Amino acid sequence: MYSLKLELKLNNQQRSFLNGCAGLSRFAYNFGLDLLTQSWNFPDIKQTDFQRLVSIEKVFTNHVKTKAEYYWMQKYPSAIYSSSFRNFKKTFQRWRQGLSGFPRIKSKKLGVQFALVLRTLGDSFTVLKKYGIYPVKGQKMLPTSNCQILYRGKRITIPGLGEFRLKRPIPYLCSSQRFTISRVADKWYVSLSLDIERISTISHESELVGIDLGVKCFATLSDGNTITAPLSLKKTKTTPVATTLATKATHWLKLSKLQWRNRNKVLGNRHQGIKTSNNAKKYYQKLARHHTYFKNIRQDFLQKTTTEISRKYYHIPIEDLNLSGMIANHKLSAAISNLGFYEFRRMLSYKQAVYGTKVEVVDRWYPSSKTCSVCGHVQSMPLSRRIYDCGSCGQILDRDLNAAINLTNVPLDKIRMANAEFTPVDKLPVVGLGGNRKQTSNCSIMRDLCKFCVAQ
Repeated sequence: MYSLKLELKLNNQQRSFLNGCAGLSRFAYNFGLDLLTQSWNFPDIKQTDFQRLVSIEKVFTNHVKTKAEYYWMQKYPSAIYSSSFRNFKKTFQRWRQGLSGFPRIKSKKLGVQFALVLRTLGDSFTVLKKYGIYPVKGQKMLPTSNCQILYRGKRITIPGLGEFRLKRPIPYLCSSQRFTISRVADKWYVSLSLDIERISTISHESELVGIDLGVKCFATLSDGNTITAPLSLKKTKTTPVATTLATKATHWLKLSKLQWRNRNKVLGNRHQGIKTSNNAKKYYQKLARHHTYFKNIRQDFLQKTTTEISRKYYHIPIEDLNLSGMIANHKLSAAISNLGFYEFRRMLSYKQAVYGTKVEVVDRWYPSSKTCSVCGHVQSMPLSRRIYDCGSCGQILDRDLNAAINLTNVPLDKIRMANAEFTPVDKLPVVGLGGNRKQTSNCSIMRDLCKFCVAQ
């Protein structure tokens, strides 16, 4: 399955409309989370969590939307909150399986406590085209009739939302059923899922290559090639970048100076009733644009690097890094976080199906840096030693190159297939929703939920 992500070109009315759609999606998600956790305290409800979520969506549709204080929901299509409940069910199921943490409450991310999150994240919601064409009642639906046809050009029609302009044209005639609209900084994007299957016919140049990741040199390959990352985040912050080619004006991206100049802005506090000032909102938007610029540099580098490696090599063993332990080193934490080691591994893993590669993960306790690639002698190697000088056979080799060669000769009991979908995390206990947050549900809504659950 392939996807397209295109930037929308919006006017003020469309921007406000999408903000309202994202607000409805966020409200429905928090409503489901509140009501589900509260329903655990009612002994009369004997249903499973999935059955309770189905009842919660029915209560939201039949009772909550009819209340006068929630009349604003009528302006937006029902597919928005339906997709929000569907996403919450998947998130909750992943938590039950131990694949993720307990679902958290979604926020607008405009307060001081969300200043760091606002760098890269934003609002998002999903809409689907639900209805297709049935030639005769009782027979199957016509294939792809429940998909929205998208034509070449700079205009796109999103089911339930209308027509929008695009910054870049749709490259070819296609169709999609699922549309995800997201905001990064102050820009809105639409993502399309295209039902296209691709069979890899690429002939790789090399059979096997080991990859050792590092801070000074991003990747060292066992065949002697090296990959250097672009300017680090620390250097990019202080590098002047031309904003317009016509005026050659420079725009300093040093975020520490930007934050220092805005230290006296009224950042706002929702719990204390302090509203965010307009200057603070402008500051947040400017800060988010800068961090998005840095993120795009990193994503572009990782995307091109993983594609080049997947096209050239077939068998790719990589090391399983303990990133949480590496980040604990305060001297290297900023550099390690900026490089995106896990994103590199994730991209290599999902591109296996596209380019026909075989990516393996080596056990993190395998001493690839301490072992001699010639004789197998194991010796101590602190980080300060960048050259491997074997005390047994006298082999002298670059530390990272020696480790990359060792990754190609790992025993079979020390490797496993890479899987980008499974992310082990500590199984977190069920936690409350926070004492300072106002609950969205009330007694009448809980009675309606109990009525639905007991009746079923």
